Amino acid sequence: MDLEYGKCWANSKKDSWRTTLLLAYQSLGVVYGDLSISPLYVYKSTFAEDIHHSETNEEIFGVLSFVFWTLTLVPLCKYVFIVLRADDNGEGGTFALYSSICRNAKVSLLPNRQVADESLSTYKLEQSPERENNSRVRMLLEKYKFLHTALLILVLLGTCMVIGDGLLTPAISVFSAVSGLELSMSKDHHQYAVIPITCFILVCLFALQHYGTHRVGFFFAPIVLLWLICISALGVYNIIHWNPQVYQALSPYYMLKFFRKTKKQGWMSLGGILLCITGSEAMFADLGHFSYAAIQIAFTFLVYPALILGYMGQAAYLSKHHGMNDKISYYVSVPESLRWPVLAIAILASVVGSQAIISGTFSIINQSQSLGCFPRVKVVHTSDKIHGQIYIPEINWILMILCIAVTIGFRDIKHMGNASGLAVMAVMLVTTCLTSLVIILCWHKPPIVALFFLLFFGSIELLYFSASLVKFREGAWLPILLALFLVTIMFVWHYASIKKYEYDLHNKVSLEWLLALGPTLGMCRVPGIGLVFTDLTSGIPANFSRFVTNLPAFHRILVFVCVKSVPVPFVPPAERYLLGRVGPASLRSYRCIVRYGYRDVHQDVDSFESDLVKRLADFIHYDWCRPRSSGGDHAEASERSSGEHRLAVIGNFEVDENMQQESVSLGFQTVESIGDIIEMSSPKERRVRFTVDDQDEPENSPDVQMRHELEDLLAAQQSGTAFILGHSHVKAKQGSSVFKRLAINFGYNFLRRNCRGPDVVLKVPPASLLEVGMVYVV
Repeated sequence: MDLEYGKCWANSKKDSWRTTLLLAYQSLGVVYGDLSISPLYVYKSTFAEDIHHSETNEEIFGVLSFVFWTLTLVPLCKYVFIVLRADDNGEGGTFALYSSICRNAKVSLLPNRQVADESLSTYKLEQSPERENNSRVRMLLEKYKFLHTALLILVLLGTCMVIGDGLLTPAISVFSAVSGLELSMSKDHHQYAVIPITCFILVCLFALQHYGTHRVGFFFAPIVLLWLICISALGVYNIIHWNPQVYQALSPYYMLKFFRKTKKQGWMSLGGILLCITGSEAMFADLGHFSYAAIQIAFTFLVYPALILGYMGQAAYLSKHHGMNDKISYYVSVPESLRWPVLAIAILASVVGSQAIISGTFSIINQSQSLGCFPRVKVVHTSDKIHGQIYIPEINWILMILCIAVTIGFRDIKHMGNASGLAVMAVMLVTTCLTSLVIILCWHKPPIVALFFLLFFGSIELLYFSASLVKFREGAWLPILLALFLVTIMFVWHYASIKKYEYDLHNKVSLEWLLALGPTLGMCRVPGIGLVFTDLTSGIPANFSRFVTNLPAFHRILVFVCVKSVPVPFVPPAERYLLGRVGPASLRSYRCIVRYGYRDVHQDVDSFESDLVKRLADFIHYDWCRPRSSGGDHAEASERSSGEHRLAVIGNFEVDENMQQESVSLGFQTVESIGDIIEMSSPKERRVRFTVDDQDEPENSPDVQMRHELEDLLAAQQSGTAFILGHSHVKAKQGSSVFKRLAINFGYNFLRRNCRGPDVVLKVPPASLLEVGMVYVV
């Protein structure tokens, strides 16, 4: 399916206030589900072991003060007013920050980069007077290769912690919601009911993922809105009924009193307090589905006040009820007559919050796969209309099994909270570090501004992170272990993919070799179109030379296809295809570079095949009908026979026999070859004609040759298409280090054998598949 380019929602500049308010309402169910249910477990996790609620109320008021200022400084000040502005063409998240940095500094480790990619309309760069300090930071990053690797590992670490959060959030959310049954059941019955009910809800939640959130998504916003109204109303009731003076605890003075009394135990309890901001990263990660103004309005005027009132209400109730450390939970502050309705709403809200983080996990794994940092998995698009809603079967069932294992293994809020808290703070620390680089490289601010941002917010997050890390043996080990495992997988896959690309680059065959193939060498051309998939953007791949060496024949129409990712979220369809000739026109060989952004939806094979033929027809029309160079026919003929020196962006433009192109020729250099020329044309309606009216013209005239070439293309399409893919085996060369041998010979090959093959990802019909075995010694 070829989904339309662009975000799901219109740009905020074009939104009317009515549309913005509607988006703000809809964002409640997608963005704020996780954040809004945090009152269920913050106080219970904080008072689980390290500190105790006393009659002086210094502990509960200190915790409330910490919650208030943490919610104010991190989600409100950091995310709403600063980080949300660091978007990448309207997209947010870890990879959006990394993509912006890579476009403004040469630190990307993506293969087959081309300077021509900078001509994309979405490849925007902030034009600003260059500051000396900014250029120094950029030069420092670009100079040292180990900094490129360190930056990638930092991004992968943040990605892995998001995946870990996708595992832990459903468990702690649903478990904390269901644990409200303890107030209505005896202890003996409670311990045998909560775990099975939680596991049943989790199984149902993951089992319904393949339907997609769009089918039930319209229920999400009302549920979260109802929950926010519920906790704020209960908060106001508890404040008025139990302690109207609780607002005094919002003063930072109570944080000092808290530390003065609790000392080390108070610092360790911060691991529970930080759970009040879990889900804040979703505001940035889901920015692409909404607008900046919508997310800002929803949090500032609804979510933030509701959460503060909810926490104040709980504190007001607890300030008048002492000696109940073992029973501290959200539900004790709910009037008994309302507990069952509140329990039902809480369970629904926890499911919504879990759904949002699961969908985010699918999205970030898909982005990792697009950038070559994750083994190939099957991606199912659950909606033809709403961009970005995907489902990954393998990841879904693995998450379900691990989520149930965490629920059964930990069995309490304390351990789940310690694990979830560390994952949340690790993601926020990564975002803070990357945003600091964006402030310097993309916003062109003085480094002192970025340093202040890093030190101010980084110190807050490091304080909470240290409190979570000290709970290593009490649950915090899980996200660390999971992150190390996933980072190892992702880095090994990326490292081996880069080594494969370097091998292909060094062993590619020259164009003269292809031109020398002919009938005199026993080589024949067979009917049909042959699509040779390669990572190279120039030259002849080694797997094709191996193919024709063992089977001396190739198709009448030969296309070398390179499907590549570029560091932008989306590539407009009109700019997606780069087409050019490989050799003279009589060879009927072409090069097609298909460019995707990290959030783009890849076409299936049927759509790609038909679209490619149309674009080839467009290119043939354009190449024969474009204005000739001033050097005359001799220069034009020599250019045609000299090989692949011209690539054209073939989009949706009108093609006709008397076509007059309005194009701008710009000189570009690719990473591997020199002389690419990008021909940009104004996007219009495309009309492809495969035949040209017969006229009495010389056989060697351009119109006649164009007609013959189009007829050959049509005949080849009717004969069928063959997909020629490499089936690779990679092994480390002799003398390699132990680490490299382990990573390549065992790690990468194990992953390659147990993940989806490229033919499965492309959905190539088995009858049309030709695999060429290759051994890569890297």
